Amino acid sequence: MRDLSFSENNSAQRVSERLDRHADGPLQAFMPSFIDHLHALIRETRPSSADWRRAVEFLTEVGHASDGRRQEWVLLSDLLGVTALIEEINTQRPKGATPNTVRGPFYRADAPHLPLDANICLDGIGRPLTVTGRVQDLDGQPVSGASVETWQANGDGFYENQQPDQQPEFNLRGVFTTEADGGFRYRTVRPGGYAVPCDGPVGQMLGGLGFPLRRPAHLHFLIKKDGFETISTHVYDGADPDLARDALFGVKQELIGDFSPSEKGAGWALDFTFVMVRARKGRAS
Repeated sequence: MRDLSFSENNSAQRVSERLDRHADGPLQAFMPSFIDHLHALIRETRPSSADWRRAVEFLTEVGHASDGRRQEWVLLSDLLGVTALIEEINTQRPKGATPNTVRGPFYRADAPHLPLDANICLDGIGRPLTVTGRVQDLDGQPVSGASVETWQANGDGFYENQQPDQQPEFNLRGVFTTEADGGFRYRTVRPGGYAVPCDGPVGQMLGGLGFPLRRPAHLHFLIKKDGFETISTHVYDGADPDLARDALFGVKQELIGDFSPSEKGAGWALDFTFVMVRARKGRAS
């Protein structure tokens, strides 16, 4: 006779046995281990039924806080260090290549394509910043025709999709294409550092636990080119005092930029080189 009991000792095994062992997909290997660890956590911490209901209510609130402009689930993954860990595991690159970092919850996939030298600051508010960059391979050869997408917070530390009633649509966002020498350039404003949003369930929960919720000032970049691994990364302001306390665990020495006074007059300038790795067999570009 089959054992139909659901005891503390066999709980994870019983649930795992119900999974379709012939199913195919990315969760096939993940779910049995996830169930084992989840049940082990419950056995270790022994929450009450009320405690577990509060945990479920928190996850429900995270879902309710997510929409087309805000991704609270991404924020939760980022702040717990999970996103950074997954990037570290899946994008191990040779020395000298630009590392990946978390994309963050404020990315939009519909940013406009713009000509070089365009100004992505649509409201004219902030300290002018001229960004020049170059995309090259590990041998120092230029990568022409690469797509360089950028997005950032304004000088007060707010992204356009955080302030849809105050900032113009697509403010401080744009997609550029590198020239034959791998170069690109555009105009913007110097970004400000900011506190991770505390108006949602994730910020409120982690803030209540004393978790550091500051991010140093930075620019986001998403760089793509057929035949190369995609770069999703940040360039951080080297003068920001919160570099060592980034809430999303993204700061790496090779991603710290020099925001210098512009030689062409008022404002600031940043010059940065991104190094792409050619796509390896069996890995998506």
